Amino acid sequence: MGNYLTQVAAMAEITQKLTWPGDEHLKTGVDFSSPSDKIVDDWLMMSNGTPIILILAAYLYFILYLGPRLMEGRKPFDLKYVMIIYNLYNVVFSCWLCWQLIGDVEAMSYIYHHQCTPKNRHINNLVYKMNSSSWFYFVSKIVELLDTVFFVLRKKQNQVTVLHVYHHANMVASTWAYLKYIRGEQGLLIGFVNSFVHIVMYSYYLLAAFGPRVQKYLWWKKYITKLQLAQFIFVLSYCAYLLIKNCQFPKGLTYYAVFQATVFLILFMNFYRKAYLQKKLNKEIVKNKSS
Repeated sequence: MGNYLTQVAAMAEITQKLTWPGDEHLKTGVDFSSPSDKIVDDWLMMSNGTPIILILAAYLYFILYLGPRLMEGRKPFDLKYVMIIYNLYNVVFSCWLCWQLIGDVEAMSYIYHHQCTPKNRHINNLVYKMNSSSWFYFVSKIVELLDTVFFVLRKKQNQVTVLHVYHHANMVASTWAYLKYIRGEQGLLIGFVNSFVHIVMYSYYLLAAFGPRVQKYLWWKKYITKLQLAQFIFVLSYCAYLLIKNCQFPKGLTYYAVFQATVFLILFMNFYRKAYLQKKLNKEIVKNKSS
């Protein structure tokens, strides 16, 4: 019995460390009792995880099985104008998401003064702004699943890689779980950096969608991957700062962000090596052989 109580006490201590510290009387977990927090469950797709499971199941079924079968023996769809509109939308939407932070003096002041010691959750206007921005960010990750759908419809199945599918599916699940169960402020800065990277990335895709006459001037494709790598290094550095300073944030989210950033960093480094370094090396080998 004594061992059992010791184990329960240990688990309680771990749970306390992984949840929201906040005010002293809230240290047993995240306090979502403010009106701005309570309404989140009433928002579209936020009451339970069923919609997310169905969306991801449909996504994986189409891109890995149904889509390739439907496209077998068919010509690729010409989606030039669809891609232009889609990429333009993502650029504008990502700019809007970034503006939600940098265009709000109160939000910027809060991040600057409370990056390690957040206020309680009853500052309703600021909590509502953080939650609503997080919801729109989550929705953007669902929209971005179309990236893979367009690959399939254009018969570019070789681009439906493990990295690509894992990244997109994971972002949908992670952003939903963050908004549903954690809502830690440290996620805002990570989301802001990711949205900025997407401005650059989808700007490139937008220009590339205009065809060869524009594509020949797009010399900076590999730098997008470098920017993505820098993003993951930033996330790791930021999370390390939060942990070293023992900041009053949900540590479970911080550990999860470290894990995901590490996985993505390894996968993207492997992609960069194959897509750019290995190709460059192969060209040099061929050049040396022919000379």
